[in-house]
Amino acid sequence: MNLFNDKVVIVTGAASGIGQALSEELCLRGAHVVLTDWKDEQVCSVTEAIPATCGSASSVCLDVTDFDAVKALVDDTVKKYGRLDFLFNNAGIAVGGEVRDIGIEVWRKVLNVNLNGVVHGVAAAYPIMVKQGFGHIINTASIEGLVAFPGTASYVASKHAVVGLSNSLRLEGEDLGVKVSVVCPGHIKTAIFNDSEMVNIDRKKVLEYLAKIPGITPAQCANVILKGVEKNKGIIVVTAFAKFLYLLQRISPGLAFKLLLHDIKNLRDARISN
Repeated sequence: MNLFNDKVVIVTGAASGIGQALSEELCLRGAHVVLTDWKDEQVCSVTEAIPATCGSASSVCLDVTDFDAVKALVDDTVKKYGRLDFLFNNAGIAVGGEVRDIGIEVWRKVLNVNLNGVVHGVAAAYPIMVKQGFGHIINTASIEGLVAFPGTASYVASKHAVVGLSNSLRLEGEDLGVKVSVVCPGHIKTAIFNDSEMVNIDRKKVLEYLAKIPGITPAQCANVILKGVEKNKGIIVVTAFAKFLYLLQRISPGLAFKLLLHDIKNLRDARISN
């Protein structure tokens, strides 16, 4: 039984990475997917490349930090299709660097996209889903939303907030017919760190370090996510290493802390100036 066939879906951050892979897989499963991203040309290209064999795909240029734009998109989608079945709040950015090096503008930028972008999606879609009596909101966080890592404090803060928001909303939506899941991927082979801003950090060294970490492709990640959505999991942890870290954090936070202290050396090795 295909849960996604003929369902109406919005995916943010769909121009690349996990968002693109989710959109492609959902279309293959017969969903009507609205792909959104602030990269207009790129999201259009992704949409045009999706085979029109099962579901359907359309694209919209969207800045998730603009609530009015997000609400207009959700309202227009519901007006066109008569409902909204799934919302994947997937858009996100990362900035690498130690807290001592990053300025307030970095904090504002990361929190605005990663946290406010999710808040805007929830604020626009949740009331409609409550009125419908059905719907599923899936928010993309990260393993860094469950376990703190050094060198990406703004990202960690935003993703912890997304996990908390999702868990709280899942409780509220339980008897209203609205399901909520949060996705916490480990290392996924996307271009996020190729494109991300690095503050006082040597990008080449960071990428060399990441290349050593076992990871999976966005397509593999999308399949894991959709399997979790089918099972209505509250927290969908992706990759074996991410599951190990999450388990270790719950069993022995002190041991997890000591393990992640090793990342400090790699971070300092990649530091450009002291």
